Amino acid sequence: MFTSTGSSGLYKAPLSKGLLLVPSALSLLLALLLPHCQRFFVYDLQAIKDDFQIWRLICGRIICLDLKDTFCSSLLIYNFRIFERRYGSRKFASFLLGSWVLSALVDFILVEAVWYSFGITAAGGLPSGFLAPVFALFVPFYCSIPRVQVAQILGPLSITNKTLIYILGLQLFTSGSYIWIVAISGLISGICYHSKTFPVHQVLYVPSWMAKFFSWTLEPIFSSSEPTAEARIGMGATVDIQRQQRMELLDRQLMLSQFAQVRRQRQQGGMINWNRLFPPLRQRRNVNYQDGRQSEQASPPLEVSEEQVARLMEMGFSRGDALEALRASNNDLNVATNFLLQH
Repeated sequence: MFTSTGSSGLYKAPLSKGLLLVPSALSLLLALLLPHCQRFFVYDLQAIKDDFQIWRLICGRIICLDLKDTFCSSLLIYNFRIFERRYGSRKFASFLLGSWVLSALVDFILVEAVWYSFGITAAGGLPSGFLAPVFALFVPFYCSIPRVQVAQILGPLSITNKTLIYILGLQLFTSGSYIWIVAISGLISGICYHSKTFPVHQVLYVPSWMAKFFSWTLEPIFSSSEPTAEARIGMGATVDIQRQQRMELLDRQLMLSQFAQVRRQRQQGGMINWNRLFPPLRQRRNVNYQDGRQSEQASPPLEVSEEQVARLMEMGFSRGDALEALRASNNDLNVATNFLLQH
């Protein structure tokens, strides 16, 4: 339930993989082996304003000095990797760059507002690290990822596929005294960039020549191979239950799509094909648990568009999952994409 934003792994997400490995490794290196060098990575707005230490705007906003923040932000980046698959590495990098730059300006505004309103000096206590873009990614996560109820507790309260990610964001939000300033600046910058109300995306973006350069130099280092099949997990009945629920949901979506097609045929005056509306029971193979045998189908499979299959595979999904989702959704690309994102 935690990895609810697409298939597992970092396939077609080299930038996300780099953000997971490089800052985390540097954070561990500074914490364990080079603690005397941590002072160079302190995010101190007071020193930037008074002593013109502009380099702190870069060094102080890349590497986390708190290992708890490193862990939480890494888990969030892993879950937000779906946006790199959907938009491409260049668009994803442009969003991170735009929110990173814009949040620095909002940090100054919020710190000055806190000083003039409450007389509290927060300029020297802001947390370090790549935190503002992580909070900015909650904006497209809230707007683009569909919400699916998983369980219901205490009456109206329910657990969805997005609940644990929000809880992790809340944990990161409350991990320090003034981290709420960085969080609010990240959310504001994410709203400004995602809504396109202001022409931020036209000014703060990664040029094509730079994207090609990094694609040629760094992408081979951080690229991951396409997962052929999910590994078997020895969790007994839990895996079987999850598999059965997934197959039941596919059957339900297939039945709904066929029922909608029959209603359209009836409105057009055509004959109702009851065999298509109520197909006989059939067995389908599960692409994530292949046993090497081809299952039997009583009815021929629905023809799917190879172009739509290719588009889903570009998002990082396997060909088997793409075919199954398109067949279940009657070749509706949006429904198939939402289904794959929910599982």
